[in-house]
Amino acid sequence: MKTDILIVGSGCAGLYCAFNLPKDKKITIITKAGVEENDSFLAQGGMCMLRDEADYASFFADTMKAGHYENDEKSVEIMIRSSKAVVEDLLSIGADFDKDEKGELAFTKEGAHSAKRIIFHKDITGREITGTLLKEVMTYPNVTILPHTTLIDIIEEDNMCYGAVIKNANDSIETIGADYVIMATGGVGGIYKHSTNFRHLTGDAIAIAIKHGVKLKDMPYVQIHPTTLYADEERSFLISESVRGEGAVLRDKDGNRFVNELLPRDLLTIEIYKQMEKDGTDYVWEDLRMIPEDELRKHFPNIMAHCLKMGYDVTKECIPVVPAQHYFMGGIWVDYLSKTSMDRLYAVGETACNGVHGKNRLASNSLLESLVFAKRAAKDIEENYVPADKDELIEQTDIMSYNDISSLMKEYQDMVRKEIDAK
Repeated sequence: MKTDILIVGSGCAGLYCAFNLPKDKKITIITKAGVEENDSFLAQGGMCMLRDEADYASFFADTMKAGHYENDEKSVEIMIRSSKAVVEDLLSIGADFDKDEKGELAFTKEGAHSAKRIIFHKDITGREITGTLLKEVMTYPNVTILPHTTLIDIIEEDNMCYGAVIKNANDSIETIGADYVIMATGGVGGIYKHSTNFRHLTGDAIAIAIKHGVKLKDMPYVQIHPTTLYADEERSFLISESVRGEGAVLRDKDGNRFVNELLPRDLLTIEIYKQMEKDGTDYVWEDLRMIPEDELRKHFPNIMAHCLKMGYDVTKECIPVVPAQHYFMGGIWVDYLSKTSMDRLYAVGETACNGVHGKNRLASNSLLESLVFAKRAAKDIEENYVPADKDELIEQTDIMSYNDISSLMKEYQDMVRKEIDAK
């Protein structure tokens, strides 16, 4: 196969790259599962946006504080300053965010935020943003999307990427040549026992980066979400931070409130673990009854529905919650244009690390960061496009060496685990 630009991943970062790339270039998007089976579709709470200049210093300070001041300050500035343009793009293609009584964008607040600066669509903001992008990109004649297609390896020579080895939906192995490759493969939750992530998100691109000596950054920075529903489910169901931002409280086994619920996620997680140990329980209780019922039904309908499905009526009783792996702040090192240390190879979204989040991600910065730096990657490629001439290298790639894919993928998962643990 041959394409101009190969995007690996169909989440919001990969799709927004395609949205911003030149329409005269052939773009191929491959995704490991179905096109909607990515964590971008699962994001509940919302996406941050700079409301006005008066909020800039506070937004910047909140992001830095949550990240324990290990954030890259320039990356943080780029993200915040670019937020309005991203929202304008989304609105232009029909993204529907909740409005206030004046018909203007409504804003909410989450843990560790000092002001309301989060736009949202009920409690399925990720689905609204990513679904809108998917619908738009699927209309582009220059874009081909290949679901159930797995990245096996990249093809490179002299620290320059010229394409990839993939396993297609028919389980056959083939090569795909590309002038540029953009990694947008998501996080690492699939290697954890308890995670809010889809199970197939196992850090494949990061393992491939390790294999080829591509620079990594902040590998031990794995975020645990403090509140997921304690239930027998393959993927932990996230109880959005917005719920606590709107007034829900956490209670111990005796029904007593024991913590400031708006602490940054890592600090709140520590307090929950302490309380679980003190109580001798596997969970604590979250009380959503503090939120008016009409607001619950308007803002959190899907959380209400899922809890009811699992046997809990949040309007009448508390629900059991427990921390679970949620987000990866580390990943493949990239510069401010999302370029990796290998030429012609970019990385965006959760699989990339530009330093925005530091040691701990501020709530609702993930969607924004993914979109901002995906756009920067696309614009850099457009402005500096140079075709690659390596057809012979692609043709000579030995695909027979990839015959045992299951063992290879297990090896990749072990590589990621060891790299995180070693740091």
